[in-house]
Amino acid sequence: MPMEFGSVAVVVSDGKKSANWYKEKLGFEIRDSEGHWITVAPKGSKLVIHLCEGDALEPGNTGFGFYSKDVKKEEESLRKKGVEFTSPTKKESWGTHAMFKDPDGNEFWILQE
Repeated sequence: MPMEFGSVAVVVSDGKKSANWYKEKLGFEIRDSEGHWITVAPKGSKLVIHLCEGDALEPGNTGFGFYSKDVKKEEESLRKKGVEFTSPTKKESWGTHAMFKDPDGNEFWILQE
């Protein structure tokens, strides 16, 4: 049986604060919160984001993307919750997308399915 991804690490300044942001703003579940091992994920997802506390933050494009059936509606909904977008919804020849950032400046894609 082939391996599959289980977690992706994202460096944050405060794991508990970040976990609450993902829960409140994006509607994610906090899966684990024991010491430095804090994970969050969309409901039903096997893949989790491991929020790794660290001093050397390197904010920017994580390369991590989420799928949505309607990126524009997703953007509107998240903006109402105070999520900051670094790139509003754009339709390109290869697809429709937008980018937002978490409180530490980590950027994530939303891609239209």
